[in-house]
Amino acid sequence: MDWKPDRTAKKPIYKQLAEYIENGIVDGTFPADKPLPSERFLANELSVNRSTVVAAYDELESSGLINRNRGSGTTISKDVWGITKRRIPSWNRYIEAGSFLPNLPVTQKIRKVTTNKLINLASGEISQDLVPTSNLRKITSSRSFIGSMGYDHPLGNAILRQTIAKHVKEYRNIETKPNSILITSGAQQALHLVVQCLLKPGDTVALEDPSYHYNLPIFKSAGVKTIYLPVKDQGIYPNDLLSLHKKHRIRMIFLNPTYQNPTGTLLNTTRRMKLLEISSDLGIPVIEDDPYSLTSFSGEIVSSLKSMDLNGNVLYISSLSKVVASGLRIGWIIGPSSVIERLSDAKQQIDFGHASFTQWIANDFLESDEFHSHIKNLTKHLRSRRDQIVSSIETYLSDSVSFYTPQGGIHLWCKLNNEVNEMKLLEECIQKGVIYVPGSTMGTSKNHVRFTFGRENEEGIDEGIKRFAEIYYSHCVS
Repeated sequence: MDWKPDRTAKKPIYKQLAEYIENGIVDGTFPADKPLPSERFLANELSVNRSTVVAAYDELESSGLINRNRGSGTTISKDVWGITKRRIPSWNRYIEAGSFLPNLPVTQKIRKVTTNKLINLASGEISQDLVPTSNLRKITSSRSFIGSMGYDHPLGNAILRQTIAKHVKEYRNIETKPNSILITSGAQQALHLVVQCLLKPGDTVALEDPSYHYNLPIFKSAGVKTIYLPVKDQGIYPNDLLSLHKKHRIRMIFLNPTYQNPTGTLLNTTRRMKLLEISSDLGIPVIEDDPYSLTSFSGEIVSSLKSMDLNGNVLYISSLSKVVASGLRIGWIIGPSSVIERLSDAKQQIDFGHASFTQWIANDFLESDEFHSHIKNLTKHLRSRRDQIVSSIETYLSDSVSFYTPQGGIHLWCKLNNEVNEMKLLEECIQKGVIYVPGSTMGTSKNHVRFTFGRENEEGIDEGIKRFAEIYYSHCVS
């Protein structure tokens, strides 16, 4: 075969191959009385993965140009130009044309390969032994569910919203009312609603660098431009906003100021006050994402940005995912009632409101005496795991890395002092039985990794860092 794909072109190779074969059917290069080359032959001939050939043949089959028959190979359809053949949709074209973008390939890979066989320093959730299973089971088995089984209030269950209002007053110093709270399917849905309802294509938003938000496809899907605020040991520098706003006219600021993901940093009080001052002067809303403030290892209550907000500039997002159970899917947004109504309307269009059962369970647990005991126990174990990962890094990686020791949360951001091939290092670590998050998925700086210590116990953390160190040093030598 004389034809070769153009590997420098933006068009995927499988599409190039499908077009080449389609043109060959038209001009007679591929005669109708002979089978087309096998998938394996074409893959070897063109030096591509077999899946590339499969995708090309899928395209041709969906267009009605070829038939694929087990045993007799792939042949040109006898009814190429007819109208009698039933056509299969070209699903690959639909997948690529969708406006809702997929996660990064490396993010998809991490989720696919994460199993019980791997030491998991990647997943941003607490381990099952830290979930208050017995308390939640007690709620479901010994208390009667008295809620409605129909659609609930558009903002979420009224009793749960009253309970959350009391909860955020006690634990986060936030004064709010139930009609200023929207129950969401975790913080993730809250972020989606904010981006989809309050921003338009072409708007510019400011994100922390590094941050969990850094490569979320929701911003690109919405056509929103992103600019970055560098995160240092005490969070962002608020004055960076002033210069950036002059150039880009920032419409919204997304922050995780308390035990930030991935750096674990805490935005200090002075910077919080300055940030709110700038937000008020410029009229730019701040989206405060707060999943970790209850995990303060010192036991002190950390004042949220929302608790310091005197002008209604902050939309506050939190959830029970990181401190109770990710599977509950209970999150909330607190903000001006007009904004909450707008977001609620969009949520109704998506799912007609949150499930009654999980709202009931969340409400009863938040109201129980066991909740405070659980948070105290959770924080104790997370601090022990934090101490373990710091000790393990100092033991196995010593001066080869640098990191900030978090005072809460579940993440540790680690700078590798030697340059490595990020993807190759990850692949070899997975083969060695340990997984983590490469820094490029969370920020612009090179040679960083995020280790999460909420999922593994102390023994698993130590073994995971040991295995990572062995692979990392082998890369440094080579």
